[in-house]
This record gives sequence, C-alpha cells and structure tokens, in this order.
Amino acid sequence: MTSLQRSARDAVVTGMGFCLPGSGGRPSVTAADVWRTASTGSSHLDNDGFFHGIVHGAREEFAARFPEVPARHLRSYADVHLYGAVALDEAARDAGLDRAAGDLRDAAVLTARAGVDSNYDAYRAWHDADPATIDAASAKSLFVALVIAGTNSDVGAVQASLCSSQGPSFTVSCGCASSAVLLGIARTLIATRQSDLVVVTGADRFDVERVLHGDALREVVEREQPVQARHNDEPPAAPRHDRRMRPYDARSDCMNYGDGAVTLVLESRERADRRGASNWGTVRAQATTRSGLGSAVGIDTSGSALVEASRACLEQARLDLDEIGYVNGGAEGDPLFARIEANAVAALWGTPNDLLVSSQEGAFGHSGAPLGNLGAALTLMMMRERAVCPSAGCEEPSPVLTFDPVAGTAVRRRAFEHALSFNYQIGGVNSALLLGADRER
Repeated sequence: MTSLQRSARDAVVTGMGFCLPGSGGRPSVTAADVWRTASTGSSHLDNDGFFHGIVHGAREEFAARFPEVPARHLRSYADVHLYGAVALDEAARDAGLDRAAGDLRDAAVLTARAGVDSNYDAYRAWHDADPATIDAASAKSLFVALVIAGTNSDVGAVQASLCSSQGPSFTVSCGCASSAVLLGIARTLIATRQSDLVVVTGADRFDVERVLHGDALREVVEREQPVQARHNDEPPAAPRHDRRMRPYDARSDCMNYGDGAVTLVLESRERADRRGASNWGTVRAQATTRSGLGSAVGIDTSGSALVEASRACLEQARLDLDEIGYVNGGAEGDPLFARIEANAVAALWGTPNDLLVSSQEGAFGHSGAPLGNLGAALTLMMMRERAVCPSAGCEEPSPVLTFDPVAGTAVRRRAFEHALSFNYQIGGVNSALLLGADRER
C-alpha cells in the first residue's frame, strides 16, 4: 500500500488468535502454530481412521488463560465457548492488548456462528430434566447453561463479558461465510468512526456422535442413489469420515468437519499508530452476493456471483484485477466448489493463467463460522512471509481447474501486495474479501 493510499481510518489487523485442531494433545493457538501446519500442507484430521478436526486440550488452555473465571461459571460453558475464549485471549495478546486490564472495554465484539450442536445440547438437557427428581442446584445450573447456550448469540455473549465490553456486540450467522461477512462489517464500523477497535470471532463445534449418526443416514441414502461427488456431475459430495478431504484434487469426493475458533483484532490505523502497534495487514473491502437461485439449498457452479463479489471489492478499493497476486480459496473437498472457483477465475483472469489459488481447509477441517477469519489470517501471514501455502491434501490437481492450486506440501515463494479470499454458504451465497499488505510498518 503506497503512502497515498494510507488512511487513518484503514482497518488494520493487529492481532490474531486461534483454537484449532493441533498435535500433542493441545490446540493450535498461535499464528506460529497455524503457519507451521499450513505451510507444510500438514493435517490434523486423522484420528485413527476417523477424519474430523477435533480440538484437544481446550479446557486446560482456557483454565490457564482465564484463572479468574470461577469453576461454577465454567460448568455452564460448552466447548465452543472455550474455543472462542482461547482464540480471543490469544488475539488480544498478539495485538499487545491486556484483556484483564480492560484494554478491550471499548471494543465492538462481533461473533460468527453457523453450527447449532451446543445450542441443541443445552435445550435437550433442560428439556429432558425430570422436575420430580432433580435437585434445585442442578435445575438452576441447567437454566444458566440454557441462557448462555440457548441461541446463536451464545459465544458472543461470553466473549463480550470476558472483554467487559461497552461497545457494539452482535452475532451474524451466514453459514461458512459468517466471519468473512463480519470482517466487512468491522471495516465499515472503523471507516465510519463508529468504532476504533473491533474483535471478530468465528467459532463452531460439530458433535462427533451426531456426525457419525449423519454418516449412518448417508449410508441409507447411498443404497438408493449416489452421494459420491463427480467432478462434472451432480450431486454434491456428502461429508465423510473414513477418508481425508482433498480440495482441488482429481480424487476429491468428500469433506471432513472440523471444530474450533479464530479471532482477529481490527483497529483504525490512527489508533494502532497512536499506541505503536504493529499490524499484519489491512482489510480493504468485502462483498457478499447471491446467485439468484430459486432453491434454498442450491449451488450455482457458474461462478458468476463470485465474479460480481470480487469486482465489487476491487471497485471499493479502487484496485485493478492485475494487482491481485493470490486467492485463498473457499473450496473444501467437494469438487463443485472447485468448479465454482475455476469458472470464476476463468471469467476474471481468462485462461490459461498462472494465478495461485490454495485452500487450507484440509489442514484443520471444514469448521463453518471460523473459515472467513482463518482464510484472512493465513492470507495475511502469506503476505508477510512472501510465500503461498499449499492446498492441504491436494496431490493430483483436478483437470477442471483454471489456476495453480499449489499442490504438494511445500510453500511457493511469491511476493504479493493484495489478495482475495473466498467463502460460501449453501443456497448460492458468495463472499469475497480483499486484503492488503502493510509493509511500511
């Protein structure tokens, strides 16, 4: 970004924190943890042949970071609340902000959610309790847990309380595009002087027993009709847990779920400069479009809506297409999304081209709400490192691709100043996020 383009109201990312699947019985928490996995094309999905991104050690990590939270309060927190809290605390530390000292008191606290497993658990426990046998303390505990986890704003309420926030606080649920949409809202809050400090968290958890139940239901359907994806035919791929997801690979036929949370701290450049904070880069623009489908669960593989979202971002930032050096793709293991991106890239850049497009969902799993934040965080890391991470799990690129998916397990050395990041929601919703380097700091 040139000095002429720099503005006091730029939305700069000063902190990032994670609570994602990791190794050694502990979660991936720091940017270094996540980079170590993503830059080597590694994966934390294989659990002795059961492929799911499980976060181990979150409760212990929470206890070490939040010693002030009483045990009676902790009993009301579901795992997803712990994921969000750990990511929040790490992001604040990375930004040089002391949460315990009240440095986040003026922050807008925005939260993204897509999954409902923790909500279901709280309602089910409350509903199944027998008034004839339950004691008063247990009944009260169930009620408190229901209040905390009863809606999709559950993680947001906990986040805001841990920050002692006095700023705006709300939750957006827009499927896998949720946190990307919130990054666009955060940028607007900063640009319009509604806030100088915004904390954005995406957090989700998928219950393993329900995942396995869904797998059993898939087998029922599979007896009558195909549920295995093909690269040029319907239907979309079903989630599977007996093999690894492989975005952009010629053999990709499934996706694996993953749990966790990602938090980004955004500040106005004016505020960050005033306190001498370094930053990872800038959120330049975000746009969300829909394909105009008549179906609530349809998928438009033409890529036209994604093209429009990308062009809207470029128009907002007054950039040309040839200034985009990389795209962080939103493809998981479903080849339909690879086709969306192949068609969109062809429409934007033409063919053939050597544009690098990679996805790291195969490293941590398809986690829902955190994905927009994760794509943004990894893209900013790549800009700083001048290296593009491979697509985890991609070894044999699909013949439908119109771009280079960075197959294998090694980074591709490439310096770039601007990048796009894509995310989707079922029903034809597409998000494009424009990110910029900030090398003058």
